[in-house]
Amino acid sequence: MNPEPARSTGRRIFPWIVFALCFALLLSDYMSRQVLAAVFVPLSQELDLDNAQLGSLISVVALMVGLLTLPISILADRWGRVRSLVVMAVVWSVATAACAVAQSYEQLLAARFVVGVGEAAYGSVGIALVLSLFAPRIHAALAAAFMAGGSFGTMVGTGMGGLIAVHLGWRWSVASMAVLGLILVAAFRIVVTEKRLRENQAPDAETPADTEPTDGAQAGRAPLSSLFTNPAVLCAYFGSGLQMFGAAVLLTWLPTYFKQDYGLSIDKAGGMAAIFVMLVGTGMIGCGFLADRVSITDPTRKWTVGVMFCMISFIALMVAFRLPPGTGQLVLLGVGAFFAAGSSGTTAAMVAALTHKTVRASAMGTLTLANNLLGLAIAPILIGMLADSLGLTGALKLAPLAYLPAAVFMIFGKRLHPAGLARLNSLKLTGAATTEAAHS
Repeated sequence: MNPEPARSTGRRIFPWIVFALCFALLLSDYMSRQVLAAVFVPLSQELDLDNAQLGSLISVVALMVGLLTLPISILADRWGRVRSLVVMAVVWSVATAACAVAQSYEQLLAARFVVGVGEAAYGSVGIALVLSLFAPRIHAALAAAFMAGGSFGTMVGTGMGGLIAVHLGWRWSVASMAVLGLILVAAFRIVVTEKRLRENQAPDAETPADTEPTDGAQAGRAPLSSLFTNPAVLCAYFGSGLQMFGAAVLLTWLPTYFKQDYGLSIDKAGGMAAIFVMLVGTGMIGCGFLADRVSITDPTRKWTVGVMFCMISFIALMVAFRLPPGTGQLVLLGVGAFFAAGSSGTTAAMVAALTHKTVRASAMGTLTLANNLLGLAIAPILIGMLADSLGLTGALKLAPLAYLPAAVFMIFGKRLHPAGLARLNSLKLTGAATTEAAHS
């Protein structure tokens, strides 16, 4: 009677259960964050808001995510990732419920501020938790699939938000997202524990398994300065953040664009935008798998395909927004959307490969900081401000330019990659000597 086979089967299944729950919470995260984009028209009519104010309601969440991701990720590395994720989800869900009852722009902005505080480090801590359960050879695909949850959450939030708004009003659209978040976080809390994470942790070929900080207890830890002193990692941060600018524009402004330029109703505009948002998420996953496949023998090829994804999206979107509404424009928008965030998985995998495991949640937090400050936070409000003076179509014509510097940073990242690995291998862990003495 050997219990090992059953135990091994459980260890194979549990990581995927954790991935599914973390992914579902990420859907809730972005559904709560982006649902307002689907109801910009009735919201602006009720509260008398201009485009810049509408954009600020999206940007304030991404801004708080950007500013608070790193400090909260550092705390999560020490306090425990499971407890941290539970607190985050409860905060953003309750704050989303507060948005549904806001009576003024100021109240809504304050509630959205708290949504951003709750969502601040979920992506970085969640992906660090997921990656700790899987082998490095599939990290790019996993990271891309996990990060694509943002696009799928936006798609569902946009589609559901527009549909519910037509029948029940925009406030019920927002409230439904809050209820879903609370249900999911309850399921996550029941199933996932720090102890089970430690038992199911995957061996890592690059760093010793016993250095993973799943419960806050640490044998040897890399210095936090290593997150900012490796030039190749810095290139990944900047390249990722800038390529997210174009994706953020599509996620935020397509519903309004389809209503204005295609003359669609709120629910139909939201439904059409949801299709393109789905393409963004699908592209993240597909591009992540492609990056893993072509880089089996040479990991630096991930940088190369990242550059390729940026350039395809740049060309497709630059042409699309200069065409009149119609089939040709929609086809090019679809191509641009598919590759819009295709580099996200490759840059996340590079960050994971070039930073020590003991500070990986903090590294992902820094990546999230870059994604938000350079892309998700600035894109909605900047395009909104440009739309007030140039018109929405005129503003959208300029948005794809962000892909050019993104590609440049990834080119430099590839050149600096070997030196980055050498720097990682030469890191001295703090506290390691003390732990060895304790064991001897």
